[in-house]
Amino acid sequence: MGETLVKRKESSKCSDEGTKGECPGRDGKERDTETLMMELTLMVQKVVKESSWWERKGMDCSILAAAFVCLPPAFLLLSSSQVLLFLAGMLLMGVAHAVITVKGAHLASHGALSESPAWGRFWAVFFIEICGSFSARAGIQGHIKMHHAHTNVIGLGDSSVWKLPFLPRTVYLFIAPLAVPIITPLVALAQLRGHPLAYTTRTILMITLGLLAQYWLLINVSGFQSPCGALLFMLACRAMLSVPYIHVNIFQHVGLPMFSPTRRPKRIYQMTYGVLNLPRNPLLDLTFGHSLINCHVEHHLFPFLSDNMCLKVKPVVSKYLIEKQLPYQEDSYLSRLNLFFYKYQELMVFAPPITELVGA
Repeated sequence: MGETLVKRKESSKCSDEGTKGECPGRDGKERDTETLMMELTLMVQKVVKESSWWERKGMDCSILAAAFVCLPPAFLLLSSSQVLLFLAGMLLMGVAHAVITVKGAHLASHGALSESPAWGRFWAVFFIEICGSFSARAGIQGHIKMHHAHTNVIGLGDSSVWKLPFLPRTVYLFIAPLAVPIITPLVALAQLRGHPLAYTTRTILMITLGLLAQYWLLINVSGFQSPCGALLFMLACRAMLSVPYIHVNIFQHVGLPMFSPTRRPKRIYQMTYGVLNLPRNPLLDLTFGHSLINCHVEHHLFPFLSDNMCLKVKPVVSKYLIEKQLPYQEDSYLSRLNLFFYKYQELMVFAPPITELVGA
């Protein structure tokens, strides 16, 4: 990949600021790039049209439904005085919570759970605010309109929201993520500044409803005697998979080519050079979804697809990109963890250099 990445010469007449007349081959290159994305889009659309509702939406909806079905037995297991049953209830609730708040909220933010816009808005509020304790509007703004629209563009969608350069690497990678359940609603409240009173009130009520519902069930169904104990359990349950959640969010973008807001490549270059897939992992595939794990490249190219459809179009996308000599980046979880641990200062503390692509 290093052979295809270079810095543009400042004296080049074919700069983005130059006129088209100064660079005769520019129009042709732009058309070629647009053709690549159009060809791939048509291939993916063909697969989608030939897929059933179960493949497009049903599979992922059933996984989310199963997560909700797991909650009643989890609350009942937590009422047991036997340690193993209690731990089983805790594990069941932690996994179900991750499925609902990560996979569910992510799909809802993209409108991938329903073809109806009205239902799409409903599911966004339900999964992001009630279940995820965050603002639906802020979540969609930050994820869809910034991260996806400006993937790896410095100062816009460069994943800088996940960087805390004042923290030592061990604290950042393995301890700080445990505070995500506390930080999330606090950040949501901060995001409400300047919004209309009606929206602010609704968001606060939805977040409060979600938190109080779990607390009430722990007290009245699971039999927690201490309010502090119930609150601590809620924190432990919600933080169960927060460490890999933070890891996934940085592993798949940070350390890859970064782009300037004024000289950014065409979409197909931006997404193939700036996004990386992790390998299949049964636990993370279930809780976070394929689009966040092993189909992240496909997800950034076609963000409207559900997790299951991203998995289905993966062979088409990977084959096409490889045939066109575009990068299709994949790396293992442990390999990325090792990279970030030993290059923490370079990747997470210092500002990354800007890379510009030939032909972009």
